[in-house]
This record gives sequence, structure tokens and C-alpha cells, in this order.
Amino acid sequence: MSSFTEENYLKAIYHLSNNNELTVTTTGISELFNITAASVTDMLKKLSDKQLINYKKYQGVTLTNSGRDTAIEVIRKHRLWEVFLVEKLGFKWDEVHEIAEDLEHVNSKLLTERLDNFLGNPKVDPHGDPIPDKNGKMNHRKLLKISTLKPNQAGTISGISEHSTIFLKYLEKTGLILGTKIKIKEIIEFDGSAILVLDNGKEVSISREAANNILVML
Repeated sequence: MSSFTEENYLKAIYHLSNNNELTVTTTGISELFNITAASVTDMLKKLSDKQLINYKKYQGVTLTNSGRDTAIEVIRKHRLWEVFLVEKLGFKWDEVHEIAEDLEHVNSKLLTERLDNFLGNPKVDPHGDPIPDKNGKMNHRKLLKISTLKPNQAGTISGISEHSTIFLKYLEKTGLILGTKIKIKEIIEFDGSAILVLDNGKEVSISREAANNILVML
């Protein structure tokens, strides 16, 4: 059984590896957790000893099959708990991440399965992220950043790649929530900001940073 810290490392490596496709550096992990590279190296050695990662000094890190399975299970629990907190307990989407960070470490497969069934086997969490099924399979949808679209292209907001509370509150305040239909009116060449037209006719101007973190399905 992995500890909370070990599970957090495995989950971080999974995300940093772009869903297990890229090698992750020690520097990348230390920057994510805001800790020293030496501390990261100590943990990587422990994970390697448990055969949860493939690790060689100066060559980066990849997950083993066992490590990947553990990471995906933690992600599955996290996203299911976020759905539960929003749909059943009335939390807002900007309030659930930290709570789910604790709940994701509850080690009960039976609880996870009953939670999944109770929620109707949801496919995505409140932020549009796909939820792995009980076999670890994830339905990755083709989502595009608003920043990659051209004028007159239209789509539906279906995901968010930045989950900070301040960003989610900003999106809610401006009406850019999941399910909102948007059309690109203009991309400002000078700074990369974008002017959107929402499905209610309202125009919204967003920064390049926001446009890079809002994902749409065409």
C-alpha cells in the first residue's frame, strides 16, 4: 500500500508526463511541489525500490505499469469525489479541489465502486476532466484551447486546464462555465487576448492566459 505522499508523487508524475507519454525530470517535480531536488530524489528512490517508477539519476522518471495503475486510481477517486461534492453536497466547482485531495487517499475499492454507481457512472468531473472507469480506461476527448481558434469558429466550453480557485471564480463571474457555447469574434494580435460572443449574445474579452486555459469542443 502506498502512502499519501507516494500517491501524490505518482499522480504528479502521471500529469507531468502528459498521461504517461513523456519522461519527467526531477526539476519538474521539485518545481511542482516547491521542494528541493534532494527531497524529490529521496522519494523517487523509494518509489523505484517499490517498482512503481523507472528511475535513473539524471535520466528522468517514467511510471511502471503498477505505478500508472496507482496514479489513475487516485485520479479516479479524486474526480468522483469532486462530482459528489458538487452534485450532492452543493459545493461550487472552485471549492472542491482541496477537499478531494484528502478524500482521494481513502483506500477502499468497494467505497469507490459504490460512489461511482451512486453518481450514475459519470464520465467527467465538474471541471470537464475525464474520469477513469474501474478498469483505468479514460475517455480522452479532443478539446482545443480557445487561443488556438480563429475568428468565427464556435464551440462549447468543455474543460478547464487551470483549476485554481481564483481562475474558476473568474470564469463563473464572466459566464464562461462548462456547457457555455462561445464564438470567436476577434483575436487581438498585439497581446493574444480574445473577444468572445456567448450564446446569450453577451461579448466577453479574455486575456491570452485565460484563452490558453479554457478548452472547447467544436
